[in-house]
Amino acid sequence: MSAPPIQTSPAPATVPARQTGLLDRLDRFWQRVTEGLELGQLWKQFHADARASYRLYQKDFEKQSPATTQKSGLWQTFQGLAWAILEKLTPARRLLLLFGVVLLLLPGGGYSHRDEMGHVEFVQFDLRFFGGAMLFVLLMLEISDRVIMKRDLEIARDIQKWLLPANPPAIPGLSLAFAARPANTVAGDFYDAFPRPAPGAEPHFLLAIADVAGKSIPAALLMATFQASLKTLAATGCSLDELVAGMNRYATTNSQGGLRFTTAFLAEFDPSSHRLTYINAGHNPPILRRASGAIEHLTSGGLPLGINADAGYQAGSLILQSSDWLAIFTDGLVEAVNAQGQEYGEERLLNVLYSAASSMPDALLRRIMSDLDVFVGATPQHDDVTCIVVKVS
Repeated sequence: MSAPPIQTSPAPATVPARQTGLLDRLDRFWQRVTEGLELGQLWKQFHADARASYRLYQKDFEKQSPATTQKSGLWQTFQGLAWAILEKLTPARRLLLLFGVVLLLLPGGGYSHRDEMGHVEFVQFDLRFFGGAMLFVLLMLEISDRVIMKRDLEIARDIQKWLLPANPPAIPGLSLAFAARPANTVAGDFYDAFPRPAPGAEPHFLLAIADVAGKSIPAALLMATFQASLKTLAATGCSLDELVAGMNRYATTNSQGGLRFTTAFLAEFDPSSHRLTYINAGHNPPILRRASGAIEHLTSGGLPLGINADAGYQAGSLILQSSDWLAIFTDGLVEAVNAQGQEYGEERLLNVLYSAASSMPDALLRRIMSDLDVFVGATPQHDDVTCIVVKVS
C-alpha cells in the first residue's frame, strides 16, 4: 500500500516589499496630517470648529437691522448669513468667491467650427474647472493669512507666558497652586503672587487675579498693561487701598469709556499675623472654606477697574487659620457650560473643595480642572478659565 499523501498547509500570503513601503508611507502621512488623533477625536474637533464658526457668522447676522433679522424665511436667513460671510473678506476676495461659485453652477459647453479644408472641429470647455480654480486660489490666500496670524498669536502667547508666573512663590504659612486655560491662543485673564515691601516688617505677599472684559488680542493687551501697573504700584509700598485706587485711575484712561473694564481681586497677606486684607473690584467672590466647614465669600470692594476714575473701594480683612482653603477664580470656571447649556456653577466647585479638603493645593487644583472637563465634555470653551487655590498651613 502506498503511504497517504502528506497534507501541507498553504504558505501564508506575503505582502510585496514595494506595497509594504507604500503602506508605511501612507501611515506616516496620515499620522502627520491628523497628529495621531483618532477618528472620533477628529470629528469632535470638526464639530467644535463648525459650531464656533457658525456662532461667529450668526453674531454678525444678528447685528443687522431688526427688519432683516425678524424675517423668519429661509431665504432671508440664508441671505443674511451669506452677507455675514462675504463681509469677512476683502472686496477683491469677495469677487473671487462670487465668480467661483457662479462658474461652479454653470454647465459645461462647447462649440464647433469648420476649418479651411472643410473639416468640422468641436471645442468643449468646462467652466466648473475655472470656478474650482478660483475657489482654490481664494483658499490659499485665506490660509496664508491664517498662517501669519497664527505665528503672531503664538509669539504673543509665548510673551504672555513670560509675564505670568510658572510656579507659585514660597509663602510662609501658605501653600498655593494656580492654573489657566485660555479660550483662544492668548487670554485676558491675569494671575500672580509675589512679595511686596512692608514698612518695618517682613515682606507681605500680594495675591492677584483679574479678568479683562473680552477675549483674545484686545483683552491680552489690556492684561499686559494691568500687570505693568500692578507691579509698578506694588513696589512703592503704598497701602492696598491706594494701590487699587491708582490702578483704577490708570485703567480708566485705557477702557474706551468703560467698555474695556477689568474685574479684579487683590489681597495682601501678612505672614506674621496671618491677616489677609483684600479688595474685590467687581470680581467673582472668592470662596473661603474654613477648617470647620463653614463657607465665607470675600465680597468687600467696589466697581470693576476702568469704569469710574473716582470710584471708592472698601477693603475687607480677616484672619486665616490652619487648614482653611481659599479658592480664587474667574467667571470662566463657574460659567462653563455643557452640551445641555447647564453651567458648572459654584455648587460643583464647593463639592470638590469638600471632598478633597485633605489634599495638597496642586492635587486639589487638578481635581477641579478634571471635574470641569468631565462636566463640559466636548462643548467648546467660550471663556478663559483661571483658578488659584490656597491652603493655610
